[in-house]
Amino acid sequence: MSWFKRSTQNIIAGEKKDLPEGSWMKCEKCGEMLHKTQLEDNLWTCNKCSFHFRIGSKEYIQILVDKKTFKETDKNLKSNDPLKFVDTKSYKARLSEVQKKTGLIDAIRTGTGEISGHKVVLGCMDFQFIGGSMGSVVGEKVARAVDRAVKLKCPLIIVSQSGGARMMEAAISLMQLAKTSARLTRLHKAGLPYISILADPTTGGVTASFAMLGDFNVAEPGALIGFAGPRVIKQAVGKDLPEGFQRSEFLLDKGFVDLIVHRKELKAKITQLLDLLSA
Repeated sequence: MSWFKRSTQNIIAGEKKDLPEGSWMKCEKCGEMLHKTQLEDNLWTCNKCSFHFRIGSKEYIQILVDKKTFKETDKNLKSNDPLKFVDTKSYKARLSEVQKKTGLIDAIRTGTGEISGHKVVLGCMDFQFIGGSMGSVVGEKVARAVDRAVKLKCPLIIVSQSGGARMMEAAISLMQLAKTSARLTRLHKAGLPYISILADPTTGGVTASFAMLGDFNVAEPGALIGFAGPRVIKQAVGKDLPEGFQRSEFLLDKGFVDLIVHRKELKAKITQLLDLLSA
């Protein structure tokens, strides 16, 4: 038996290149592997099943507001930890940690801008900041956004994305439910529209206050929207609950939301509503 050995390498293997961390993401609904640039181009939705990935306030502002028109307001408003709360770590330390990690001061950005030429006051919550929880700063910024809309005589739009009231501020956070709801009454009396956009998830005290008080309540597809969790509700009513009863599609059927709009169509739909309301 004779043996043969190549004297030259026919195929030259290139150096192994590791993919940058986070370049690929798996769709939580259908399992499709999606590249980050592909997701960004598709406004962070799956091009196979239309699953909506969670995005931050910065991305919502980029999607909704005309370029170079957004001006942030009350940017440096921050909590001073009035209760000196401590659990596994102090609230002050937790705030400092999440502020460094996210680059946010608190769980909402507010400002003024234009949507297809319509001047608006905009608020966008951010779930990555302590679960988008509503404390004194979120309540105050929403209240100031309402006052600004009344002063400028323009519509108010808020994108909600929250786990509810912030436990580290206890009763102070619960007071924000009444505060924000009462403030929206001023907007109504001034005859100015309020469009509430409900992203995944919108729960707890935010749902129980300003998130569900819009003249139009617009939800993203498949968004979790509710006050208490399914287990708590089941214990309270003593019955099995319908499948998907806290998703936007179920709530649309029951009249709790007015529209379900795909993220790629969100700006066009908000523009249509603003055109209608301004007319």
